[in-house]
Amino acid sequence: MSAKTVYRHYKGGRYEVVTLATYSETYEPMVVYRSLDTGNVFVRPSERFFGMVTVDSGEVRRFQRETPASAGPVRPDEEPAP
Repeated sequence: MSAKTVYRHYKGGRYEVVTLATYSETYEPMVVYRSLDTGNVFVRPSERFFGMVTVDSGEVRRFQRETPASAGPVRPDEEPAP
């Protein structure tokens, strides 16, 4: 995955990944991302950003990549949308 990649949250919001970071206390990988709707900037552990959530219909990715493959590599555990 490269920075400036756009993802859709499972609840519908669209977000642009600004950069990847490392939490200084634990060296945990983090994702820094910006809402395309509000401009607010957020940070979330990579494991949660790329993780699954349970909804009524089953498990889905918390964030699904929207940007075309030409935008850069995808994380190995990141599946394309069905």
